[in-house]
Amino acid sequence: MSSRLISTKIIKRVVEDKMTLSILFNDSDLVNNSTKEKALIQEMSYGTLRWYYSLDAILEQLLDKPIKKKDQVIKYLLLIGLYQLIHMNIAPHAVVSETVKTCTNLNRDWAKGFVNAILRHYIRDAERLSSINKKNNFDTAHPAWFIDRLKKDWPDKWQAILEANNQYPPMYLRVNQLKTSRDNYIKRLLKNGIEAKETRFSEQGIILSEAIDVFQLPDFKEGFVSVQDLSAQLVIDLLDLRDGQIVLDACAAPGGKTAHILESAPGIKALTAIEKDDRRVKRLRDNLNRLGLNTNVIVDDAVTVDRWWNNEKFDRILLDAPCSATGVIRRHPDIKLLRTAKEVKTASELQLELLSSLWETLKTGGLLVYVTCSVLKEENSYIIKKFTDSRSDSVIKPIDAEWGQNTGYGTQILTGENNMDGFFYARLEKI
Repeated sequence: MSSRLISTKIIKRVVEDKMTLSILFNDSDLVNNSTKEKALIQEMSYGTLRWYYSLDAILEQLLDKPIKKKDQVIKYLLLIGLYQLIHMNIAPHAVVSETVKTCTNLNRDWAKGFVNAILRHYIRDAERLSSINKKNNFDTAHPAWFIDRLKKDWPDKWQAILEANNQYPPMYLRVNQLKTSRDNYIKRLLKNGIEAKETRFSEQGIILSEAIDVFQLPDFKEGFVSVQDLSAQLVIDLLDLRDGQIVLDACAAPGGKTAHILESAPGIKALTAIEKDDRRVKRLRDNLNRLGLNTNVIVDDAVTVDRWWNNEKFDRILLDAPCSATGVIRRHPDIKLLRTAKEVKTASELQLELLSSLWETLKTGGLLVYVTCSVLKEENSYIIKKFTDSRSDSVIKPIDAEWGQNTGYGTQILTGENNMDGFFYARLEKI
């Protein structure tokens, strides 16, 4: 299959079947293992979904009537073509030719003339169509419900968040300090021609000058390093881990924070990682195995405490709560199409339920760190306010940091701030 055909099928699976890009690229047979081809497929798929709402608005201007439901695959093909014309440095005649050719691979020979006409129409009228898009704010390339929510939550920041979401994310690494030091690993990267430097806020963090395939990283398979955004690396300091503690990592997959705990605090007495999704548990175990780490992994729902808890209370709990993931849209642009306002409400209800259930397993004097990769207050400050208002044995511990902004109920990093993903953190002590 051609890369364009595969990308068209990926867009179709995301839009119609609500499958994530992560699953389609990592756990499906659609993407060829060829590095060069995979890179092109990723650029077309991720890029088209990143700009989907903007591209769709332009396509509407070019159509006399909507494309029939049974032929939506032609719509996705056209969106990829428009993405390449607008955002990729490819000769227009090559984009048109290859897009038209793909109609045959989709068993839609009838659409060749149609596709050719639409793309050539855009090329002739690009400036006017882009102007219309900008005038109607379609160039922000986000769903209307999300834009409205950002305006309400962050009236002075919403535009900056949207702009950050449409940028390519940096590639951050976390050094496995049980195997090497950050300075030594940076030297190895530079020796291999990979430009890198240390991060400001994490002692194990490295930022690369440009993203590369993980298997190009020295000793990646041997567990010397992991890929993890800087925002996620900040959690370890908030936990204030000490030797002899019993720790719980709730909703632990894919295991980045689990591994960071084990790498940073080998003196803790025990770490339990709980995750209910079998597929995600496999990724968690694979990550731990690669890093040479071992811990107690429970496959269950963290909410159902009575089913998995042995009644030994925890000194520390990390609740990396399931959320809308609206803080990591720049890494996962399919979130723009997959997430809805209703799902945010459902997520917030689950977050509060998780907090309440896990609180019972925390020792008096213990610390629970609540984390989301969301920028929406409904999942962050509002959750902590509701919980602490209802629990007289809870107190919010301040986060003294150079990063983020204090909301009164925790600290929020908005997407793009200090070139980080959007994350929220709250530290709750049981008194």
